[in-house]
Amino acid sequence: MPTTEKSHTAKPAGSCCGNATPSPAEACSCSGPANKGPAPVIRQTTSEISTKNRWDHFLARWGVNRMGHIVTPGLYRLGNPTKDSPVFASANYTLSFDALRSALVGRDAWILVIDTKGINVWCAAGKGTFGTGELIRRIAVTGLADVVAHRKIILPQLGAPGVCAHDVARYSGFSVEYGPVRAADLPAYLATHTATAEMRTVRFDLMDRLVLVPIELVHFGLYGIIAAIALYFLAGPVAALAAITAVLAGTVLFTALLPVLPSRDFSLKGFVLGAVVAIPFAVVFARSPGLSGITQVIAVLVPFLTIPPVVAYLALNFTGSTTFTSRTGVKKEIFRYVPAMVVLAGLGTILGIALGILQLAGVA
Repeated sequence: MPTTEKSHTAKPAGSCCGNATPSPAEACSCSGPANKGPAPVIRQTTSEISTKNRWDHFLARWGVNRMGHIVTPGLYRLGNPTKDSPVFASANYTLSFDALRSALVGRDAWILVIDTKGINVWCAAGKGTFGTGELIRRIAVTGLADVVAHRKIILPQLGAPGVCAHDVARYSGFSVEYGPVRAADLPAYLATHTATAEMRTVRFDLMDRLVLVPIELVHFGLYGIIAAIALYFLAGPVAALAAITAVLAGTVLFTALLPVLPSRDFSLKGFVLGAVVAIPFAVVFARSPGLSGITQVIAVLVPFLTIPPVVAYLALNFTGSTTFTSRTGVKKEIFRYVPAMVVLAGLGTILGIALGILQLAGVA
């Protein structure tokens, strides 16, 4: 991995999500029904990733039917597990479930899929859906205690923020063991059940970032196209190109250059990148025929006032997709930078309109 990439080590222990922890009454209610009904359904799965699965992954990456990429919650049988086979927990997001089962090729295991509402492990842990209460409840409703002889369940490390291990043990009888960050490291981890520093380190390298570009483009691409069409008729093709470039800079270029852009604040990184991107447009506008004096100054200022706040806003939105930020840090950025984005974009728009009026009035 390039030396410019950042990483941090997530601490699986002591990271409890308070709103995900059940009260004693709730825990008792989910510890098992008083009257046992029919045996819970145990579904069969394999480690094979089919063409259909890959197509599902592609659609998920592009945001198509975003909340439809789900796996039915419950207990799954991988291979031919016995009562002594390990139990793994997964979110019911297809990419999370498929990453886990494909990493366990040739192994017999149980996979407990909890209901995270179709959200991946890391995000669901932050929201509380990959949390203590749901984990306890899913252990109970699947009858896991009757399926296996041991009392251990292996969770992905990125699920730690949502789970209080001592509460899981207290209310379900199952101890929590945190596996590595990446499912691909499970084979090596299972050899000793000891994670190396590398296995515990959360990385967000170039490929991890680039796979997020499609969903970012889907979210903001349409707005860029609408703005480009409007600007084409109002200010010409260069202005339209500036709108498209701003969106691409904020979604693609920012994602690729994230670790090397100055500052820790994503918004400030976006302002810096936006200012650089605005330079060629400022040069082109300054050389537009018929401009001189005040109109030329305004033409130079408009791209510097409009492009950086757009890129900064898109950069700020990317905080929710990274491992570099925290919820409190993002809130601070919002209050610190969004007002500046609004003021600069508003001023740039006003100057752009003024420039158009001056040109119509014949003021050079």
